[in-house]
Amino acid sequence: MTPILAILILVLGIGTTLPAWALEFTADRITTIDGRTGKDALFYRDDMWRIEHHARGPVTVSIVRKDQQVVWLLLSRIRHFQTIPYSGEQDLMVTEKLEGEVSREEIGQETREGHPMILYEVTTKQGERTEVYYQWWATDIHFPMKLVKKNSSWSVEYQHVKIRSLSDSLFQLPMFFRPLEENKQDSAR
Repeated sequence: MTPILAILILVLGIGTTLPAWALEFTADRITTIDGRTGKDALFYRDDMWRIEHHARGPVTVSIVRKDQQVVWLLLSRIRHFQTIPYSGEQDLMVTEKLEGEVSREEIGQETREGHPMILYEVTTKQGERTEVYYQWWATDIHFPMKLVKKNSSWSVEYQHVKIRSLSDSLFQLPMFFRPLEENKQDSAR
């Protein structure tokens, strides 16, 4: 191998084992569960994501760190956080193929938010349980813009999706936040 070819391989990353498609994006996420709808701002990078909740409640931000197997629940008003263990149930369904997928049938095509879509009926199997979903797959950005259970008991829709690089700081604990457990110990004294 010539020195110039070696430099090109190093600079261009040819032959590396990096993933071919790393997904990073921001979006508004609208979820509906049993008729109740919520809206969040989502910042996503393959093994970590940040959800800024718009609903009233003590937790204003959730940071999921799959790479560290933790979830941080931020209580911004009192500058505290709670750490809970990560669970696979917290994964977002942002890939084309769904976990446990056994069949996929194209139903039609349409355009949403300027993105060409293919609408699929997707069947999954988890143990003995079978679920059927409708998935709107954006072919231009390779992203599931909407996913709905066939019985309409659950749905998630992404709006204003922007595929872009995100700052590492979005997935870190904010400075000056203390563990909630520390506050409980202080009040017990």
